[in-house]
Amino acid sequence: MSRKARSKPINLSDDIRPRVAPFEHHTVNKYGRNSFMWLGPIPRVLIMNPEHIREIFNKTPDFLKPNSNPIAKLFFCGVATYEGDKWAKHRKLLNPAFHQEKLKLMLPALYQSCSDTIGKWEKLVSADGSCELDVCPDFVCLTSDAISRTAFGSNYEEGERIFKLQQEQIQLTAQALQSVYIPGWRFLPTKIKNRMKEVEREVRAIMKGLIHKREKAVKAGEAANDDLLGILLESNLGEIKEHGGSKAVGMSMDDVIGECKLFYFTGQETTSNTLSWTMVLLAQHQNWQSRAREEVLSIFGNNKPDFDNLNRLKVVTIILYEVLRLYPAATMLTRSTWKETKLGNLTLPAGVQLVMPTILVHHDPEFWGDDAKDFKPERFADGVSKVTKNQVSYFPFGWGPRICIGQNFALNEAKLAIAMILQRFWFELSPSYAHAPALSLTFRPQHGVHLILHKM
Repeated sequence: MSRKARSKPINLSDDIRPRVAPFEHHTVNKYGRNSFMWLGPIPRVLIMNPEHIREIFNKTPDFLKPNSNPIAKLFFCGVATYEGDKWAKHRKLLNPAFHQEKLKLMLPALYQSCSDTIGKWEKLVSADGSCELDVCPDFVCLTSDAISRTAFGSNYEEGERIFKLQQEQIQLTAQALQSVYIPGWRFLPTKIKNRMKEVEREVRAIMKGLIHKREKAVKAGEAANDDLLGILLESNLGEIKEHGGSKAVGMSMDDVIGECKLFYFTGQETTSNTLSWTMVLLAQHQNWQSRAREEVLSIFGNNKPDFDNLNRLKVVTIILYEVLRLYPAATMLTRSTWKETKLGNLTLPAGVQLVMPTILVHHDPEFWGDDAKDFKPERFADGVSKVTKNQVSYFPFGWGPRICIGQNFALNEAKLAIAMILQRFWFELSPSYAHAPALSLTFRPQHGVHLILHKM
């Protein structure tokens, strides 16, 4: 069903659910919201009731992240995959890096990354005032550069090898996840698995070098860089010292590498896709593009955007909320039971996967009205709580205690990039644009985003 759905583009006005989540969409249509399926020997229950979703997100000891395919663990790691004490320790050590004052210090690095991309576009349009291009590769470069600068203090060129390897690993992992895992298969030396392990070894070697260099600087008493790695290592060292030098309370080298890989993936992949979908929707809805530009120019003029005033971008903010409703980075979130568990009026045995299909809930007319599939940022004008009626029917970054630690970082980066683009260009969809939302590991435009840029 997935292959058939991806075989051809759809119209801009079409419902995207059958293309992005064809099997789940089919299951709900045929068997209703309270339905389940089998993933090999594992039963998967679809959860679309907002109260049940709230309970799953809040009761973290009862509903755990499922054990992933062991091959996929080469890619998925870090705080997003841990449970219990290890999750609590990593979250505590990571929190200082995402405090508002630290995010503010990262803005110049984000600005430089955005400025480089916009400078490239300005050269392209300088001849006749307009040009056609696929913005997706440039957003990958922009967000890669941004995460390099803000996470590791280096620029995109220095981190280019890691990004190429991580992009390859995304594709390999997506292929691995298409197979039902059979115990013992990970020991078979298939071509895909061998390459994944090669990529993993090279990424680890590069990251070890970065981390060792920074650890030496921190231990030597040099001022910590205001990047995520520097803050993390300083936080880690402080925690170890506080407990009498016991390394058991801190992160190991493997732990730090895991968090670095997670920085790369979440900091680059998801934000570049969000920017791509934002451009598609603003190109399609010129009235909202004009409203957003008027707001940006009224607050910043043609000046460099500053951190405090990014929070005044109300129109840009509700546009991004609506983009994340229609095109959430993760189309489904999964948990599992480890014992017989009550969930509302359901009794679930141990070993059941619970799938919260973000894409289906975000597009459900029962929660969002008959215009659920339409782009209408005004629905968020009075905030998320008002439009959702305090139900958990909107969760692009997850929800509850395990909500994505980097959501403010991602939103600040997206606001800054969109604001700077709107200061300099107006844009429309190219006739060559093919609307093809597709799920790889994240929610991507399958054939890119071809736009015509016009200089303001």
